[in-house]
Amino acid sequence: MTVQALYSAATGMTSMETKLDVIANNLANMETTAFKVDRANFEDLFYNHEVYPGAQDTSGQYTPNGIAIGYGSRVSSVQTNFVQGAFRQTGEALDLAIEGRGFFQVLDPSSGETVYTRAGNFSINANGEIAMGSASTGRLLEPSITIPEDATNISISAEGIVSVKQPGSTELSQVGQIELAQFINPEGLLKMGENLYSETDASGTATLGNPGQDGAGMIRQNALEASNVQPVKELIDLITTQRAFELNSKVIQTGDEILQTVTNLKRF
Repeated sequence: MTVQALYSAATGMTSMETKLDVIANNLANMETTAFKVDRANFEDLFYNHEVYPGAQDTSGQYTPNGIAIGYGSRVSSVQTNFVQGAFRQTGEALDLAIEGRGFFQVLDPSSGETVYTRAGNFSINANGEIAMGSASTGRLLEPSITIPEDATNISISAEGIVSVKQPGSTELSQVGQIELAQFINPEGLLKMGENLYSETDASGTATLGNPGQDGAGMIRQNALEASNVQPVKELIDLITTQRAFELNSKVIQTGDEILQTVTNLKRF
């Protein structure tokens, strides 16, 4: 049975190592725009049932309990929490935050596919098109919106209507409409890095709509969504994870000492 204890403790250490990796990534992305915190979920492994619950005793009565020795734990999933992050006012006309469940759509030039993001730090490229802020890849907002070169002011309404003011005009002119995507299961989206997600069979297909419709959320101009990482909570999880790892390590050390003692006794 000591060998079983060693195995169980080893699986516990492996599980805690994975949880530590998740916590480290959360803390590393505290300042990442619209980052969503992850959580490691665990499940127990199979059991050796020495006595099943409900077995009959010598007098014919059913026992209320059994004897089941478990074989440790493993990570069952790493789940993303899409709770809304706080808003940071920036004053930049093309900094946009979504107040709701929606995602911006951007075109990935390498694959030609539409991918999704909550990070609304947009810029204007050399062609006047609104693009996701990046120093390495030019990903255009979908549907494409072009800002006139002589625009003196950009206004984006809560409903996603993009308007500009041009010289010689006292009124705003509409130049585009931002659409948001929603998913029945956003936790099923595939994380691609660079604040991007792509749809999968688990997430379901994207449902498109204008901001303010069908729960997609509203647009907040001059603001960015902060990450929803709670540093204090992550630090507490870090400490408990470290303690759990150390305790499992102690079980392995103790189990190894017992095995050595038993082996030495058998020599006599």
